[in-house]
Amino acid sequence: MRHASFPAVVDAHTHTLLLGSLPGAASLAARRYYAHPRNQFWRLMGDVSGLPLPELSYQERLQALLSRGVGLWDVVADAERQGSLDAAIKNPAANDLQSLVLSLPSLRLIAFNGGTAGRIGTSALGRLANRYRFLVLPSSSPAHAIPYERKLERWRQLVDCPAK
Repeated sequence: MRHASFPAVVDAHTHTLLLGSLPGAASLAARRYYAHPRNQFWRLMGDVSGLPLPELSYQERLQALLSRGVGLWDVVADAERQGSLDAAIKNPAANDLQSLVLSLPSLRLIAFNGGTAGRIGTSALGRLANRYRFLVLPSSSPAHAIPYERKLERWRQLVDCPAK
């Protein structure tokens, strides 16, 4: 079965773009980014930003990120996948990352939530990749089983990374 990503959550003030691979089963069912209760995305971003993101409603979370200049999207537009693991993604079609990044005048940092997103996203950006700073972060997925504090240490680079 083919699964599709959600629309990008960005605006003209987006300076940091966080790109995942493709929403997992729980997110697809809920129609929300990072909806699996054990996915650490909202906790990580809350700790990085100083905002109480896990306590907010989904719409408030998105607005809080946008107010801080952070946008969300996925590198995969649609793909075949059984379950939620990135390793199970087959025949992916990339989102049009080039058009998106060119439409964001303030963009300076592109961060990938996991290695799969990093590989697909860097390839999809092609020649534009040299215009931006990149971070490949450890996946917020519960399947990426490293201690939370180690993930958070790497995710803190989102605020420590200077503009190019």
